[in-house]
Amino acid sequence: GAAWIHVVDLDAARSGEPVNREVVAAIAAGVSVPVQSGGGVRDEAAADALFDAGVARVVVGTAALEDPAFVRRLAARRPVAVGLDARGRDVAVRGWLQGSGQDLLELAAAFADAGVAALVVTEISRDGTLDGPDVAGLSEVLAATSIPVIASGGVGTLDDLRALAALESGGRVLSGVIAGRAIYERAFTVAEGVAACGGGRS
Repeated sequence: GAAWIHVVDLDAARSGEPVNREVVAAIAAGVSVPVQSGGGVRDEAAADALFDAGVARVVVGTAALEDPAFVRRLAARRPVAVGLDARGRDVAVRGWLQGSGQDLLELAAAFADAGVAALVVTEISRDGTLDGPDVAGLSEVLAATSIPVIASGGVGTLDDLRALAALESGGRVLSGVIAGRAIYERAFTVAEGVAACGGGRS
């Protein structure tokens, strides 16, 4: 019942080299739901290669901070999400290896007129921990931007998903939630997770 499958090429995120593109293409070809993928998308050629591989929406992280005009050009012709991975409010780049010195909320607002489909917001300190999402931080992001926001990082239980589904700030709610480790470790099934989110969002 998942609305999307989110795939990150972590090797490419760190190096910029698309070493796992064939794997991403195989995933996109093997499922009947849209795939969203990112990691190492530094230019339009890299983005187009992912689209050609069957990806429905490309996530741009580092390049979105270093070359915002690139995101605007790409978003004008293709579905793009901007990945904002932060420690607190400091957004990190290059596979989380470097801090950017740029503020999460300021960036969320800055892309409001860029034509992007979504912001994927990850609290790095919680990612993969199963310790719960940064609800307060996500609330601030929702209030700071008009772009759909997808939450990532820390989901460990169905109650975490219910809390995110209930989150509202400034009349806005989350557009989706990404769950990874909790599903791999069978804390809940995808179907249970979708139901906990109300079934209507990704």
